[in-house]
Amino acid sequence: METSFAWLEIFLNASFWVAAVRIATPLIFGTLGEVICERAGVLNLGIEGIMTIGAMVGWMAVYQGAGLWSGVLLAAVCGGVFGLLHAMLTVPLGLSQHVTGIGITLLATSLSSYVYRLILPEVSSPPRIQAFEPLEIPGLSSIPIIGEALFKQTPLTYFAFISVVVVAYVLYRTPVGLAVQMVGENPAAAEAQGLNVTIIRTGAVVCGSAFMAVGGAFLTMSAFNAFFFNMINGRGWICIALVVFASWRPGKALLGALLFAAFDAYQMRLQQLVGAEIPYQIFLMMPYVLSILALIVMSRRVGYPQALMIPYRKGER
Repeated sequence: METSFAWLEIFLNASFWVAAVRIATPLIFGTLGEVICERAGVLNLGIEGIMTIGAMVGWMAVYQGAGLWSGVLLAAVCGGVFGLLHAMLTVPLGLSQHVTGIGITLLATSLSSYVYRLILPEVSSPPRIQAFEPLEIPGLSSIPIIGEALFKQTPLTYFAFISVVVVAYVLYRTPVGLAVQMVGENPAAAEAQGLNVTIIRTGAVVCGSAFMAVGGAFLTMSAFNAFFFNMINGRGWICIALVVFASWRPGKALLGALLFAAFDAYQMRLQQLVGAEIPYQIFLMMPYVLSILALIVMSRRVGYPQALMIPYRKGER
């Protein structure tokens, strides 16, 4: 009986929600980035590699003496460069978005490893940097449970929440956002309205990839203070699934990221609670199984962009 109550008491612990928000932050950035790309009609499977190189570049910049925000900016620029490469191959040339995306992931991941070894050839353990510190918001941070979870986070977490609002506003309330959605739904109609489909799609992929790289930079500059290989650990692929869960909407993307992060934070605490009574692999699997079930339920009425993954060339109908 005590154990069963302890399972429920986890949800009343402020540290659980703090961890959930922290785990969700890179997923928020990555999912937002993928939403922007796919809203414009381009599937970006390079997200895993872009997050990896964003994590490495941001951390390496700070390690070499740059400021923390300069590291975030450099990570975003690097992500944008790989997004531009992906867009150049898939938008004007019309190459397979699946194959190109996987190629970008392999290239970015391998390049991250190469640059790391090139700059730090003799290092056996990752050097540490001074990462972002949690920033308390006076008044709000003293609210029980919610205050500690939402208002005692690092600046990048606040930036992630602000980004959701900004991206949603831009997509639904501005001409730029409407143009992005139009080229993702009906590029021929967009072209008839005088819009340049190639430029809009390319810009969307570059912008979305920059967000993905910032998600990777969060891991080395807020969650941890070092870079190590395989630290993205499939988060990019989770983001792609979360886009479907969110029905390509930024607000629901935030909800999906928090939901998966809560599952992940919960399984870690269940492992400590149960101990060796149940194989730990069961707990590691739990957030992914629950996410798949949620994905199945939410995707039944999903409305994806109609021109997603369909190459478009000017003048074609």
